[in-house]
Amino acid sequence: MDPTSTRVLGRSGLELSTLGLGSAPLGGFRGAIPEDVALATVQSAYDAGITYFDTSPYYGYGRSEHRFGQILRQVDRQSFVLSTKIGRVLKSIAPSSAIPDGHRDGGLPFAATYDYTYDGTMRSIEDSYQRLGLPSIDIVFIHDVDLYTHKDPSLVDHYFGQAMEGAYVALDELRRAGIIRAIGGGLNDAVSCARFLRAGDFDCMMLAGRYTLLDQRALDDMLPLCEEQSASVLIAGPFNSGILATGPVPGAKYDYSDASADIMAKAERINAVCQKFDVALQAAALQFPLSHPSVTAVVPGAMKPEEVRANVAHMEASIPSELWTELKDEGLIAEASPLPAPQ
Repeated sequence: MDPTSTRVLGRSGLELSTLGLGSAPLGGFRGAIPEDVALATVQSAYDAGITYFDTSPYYGYGRSEHRFGQILRQVDRQSFVLSTKIGRVLKSIAPSSAIPDGHRDGGLPFAATYDYTYDGTMRSIEDSYQRLGLPSIDIVFIHDVDLYTHKDPSLVDHYFGQAMEGAYVALDELRRAGIIRAIGGGLNDAVSCARFLRAGDFDCMMLAGRYTLLDQRALDDMLPLCEEQSASVLIAGPFNSGILATGPVPGAKYDYSDASADIMAKAERINAVCQKFDVALQAAALQFPLSHPSVTAVVPGAMKPEEVRANVAHMEASIPSELWTELKDEGLIAEASPLPAPQ
């Protein structure tokens, strides 16, 4: 599979490379990344022919947008597609101020405040322009209106209402004016994506970790709805935050926590099938989601250029159709999952 081949995003007309680069790790939340390494990571993706780049104000409290912009504003603006997100407005933390509860290490000295209002959305986008140093943003996602983030269902409902009455109205206005090309939701579960799809006119959804080799629950409702509405899906977290990249090793992570015994066992069985056909688990993890007709791109993050190059190689790897058939026959992927075309 050619990672630089492009697919059209919904009805937007935007063409995205099937392999994107996500910037969550480059924000520094998982560990400090030297500036030269971070910039080299972005540059290596661009040099490899990757044309889709995704970021967010939240990743490193502005750091990831700064790092993306430092590289991307030096190249032809028409040569890449850029997305960012709204939902958190950043405010500086004074040196004498107490660190807010829940503040994550590794980012810049800014505090993130949830804000899905019309005015908050417009301010967030303007701030993103400043951090990126770029004149345009192609896609904007409403970020993290889901139970994983907010924990309390009533709080999710509150922010969903605020987002549809505020953020959606603002983004739709910007799309109609041609200032941005596409709008969507960037969420951690398929149910939340389907909720937004039913409530508004969205071009796409970025779904994190919920259409992968380990989890195909998006087939129940969300993906059929995307097909019905001609909305595209971008798969973030295709490695489920770790285990499909590292393999089922001690300490492997699944959805940002230690993988459970059940998940470890399933990953071991999937990995055994991959080994039988001499295919890297990472290659199967990256290529599997792209078999669904609604999926436009997979968008893993990277912390160094070597990880970008490895992802490119895994996308290019040849995978026999028998591997996919065996995974389905063994009940390791859902029966309804479309399988990649024979290579």
